[in-house]
Amino acid sequence: QVQLVESGGGLVQPGGSLRLSCAASGRTFSSRAMGWFRQVPGKERDFVAAISWSGSSTDYADSVKGRFTISRDNAKNTVFLQMDSLKSEDTAVYYCAARPGGYRYSSNRPAGYDYWGQGTQVTVSS
Repeated sequence: QVQLVESGGGLVQPGGSLRLSCAASGRTFSSRAMGWFRQVPGKERDFVAAISWSGSSTDYADSVKGRFTISRDNAKNTVFLQMDSLKSEDTAVYYCAARPGGYRYSSNRPAGYDYWGQGTQVTVSS
């Protein structure tokens, strides 16, 4: 079992920055790829970014490329999402997700992830 707890969401003005964190329980964190997704009411959960088990490989949705950066610290069982140049369309609930144990490379599909956090709200508004 893996438990994921997100933090760092909040209200920010357009053009601003936020850094989301996702703390994971369990001893198998470093063997799993991790991802971030986001969802607005009435819509499907969308892929944002993902990172391989070692951090050497990353993947981003086109809408966030060049603005968001995913990283991880395996010693601290934590994955991060640095969000810069935020836009109003980035407003959503952001979810951290973990792939099954041993799945070292990322997926951009929600079905590729077994464990989910509770989500953290990000609101971009002036």
